[in-house]
Amino acid sequence: MFLLPVPVLRTVFRKKFLAGLRQLYREGLLNLGGPAAPLREPACFQLLMEKLGNKKWYVYAKPPFGGPEHVLRYLGRYTHRMAISNHRITAFDGERVSFRWRDYAHGGKQRIMSLDAVNFLCRFFLHVLPKGFVRIRRYGLLSNRFRKQLLHLARTLLAVQGREPLPLPPPPDCDLWHCPQCGKAMRVLQRFTPAQLYFAGFDSS
Repeated sequence: MFLLPVPVLRTVFRKKFLAGLRQLYREGLLNLGGPAAPLREPACFQLLMEKLGNKKWYVYAKPPFGGPEHVLRYLGRYTHRMAISNHRITAFDGERVSFRWRDYAHGGKQRIMSLDAVNFLCRFFLHVLPKGFVRIRRYGLLSNRFRKQLLHLARTLLAVQGREPLPLPPPPDCDLWHCPQCGKAMRVLQRFTPAQLYFAGFDSS
């Protein structure tokens, strides 16, 4: 049950949104360049606000997610995985592909779907991004354009503030690692904390 009925919510949202636009316009914080240049004229901007105010707005309201862990688990299925991994494909006879899929609408039960090869490939390539697009874009300190300068600045500022480095995690209680080439025991020279990997630009996940 929502605190506000959806018809009332969309009216309130429209009013708040347009009020925010008017405030940004008065403070000169709207980027009115290019096709939006005519809106620099107050009369033109006011006409647009009136048109938007007379339209029926729609809001999409749904129950909240089950918490931060649920959101991360949901996004992780799309950001760090392929459209379908090999172990989910159960059979291929040269014409049809059978694969496992999880039916989240019915308790997350695993089911088998069989498609002809052309239809399967069409579905698969819907998950392939066009040229120039990436699945994960990094912003702030990790943005590609300024990462080198900003990471150096961040390390400098942390040193100036006298931040104590995080304690190293205890060594693993297991046998020594062995070199996959020669088979001899490997010696740990240096350990990195998750924070050090983060500021170095590596994704510890």
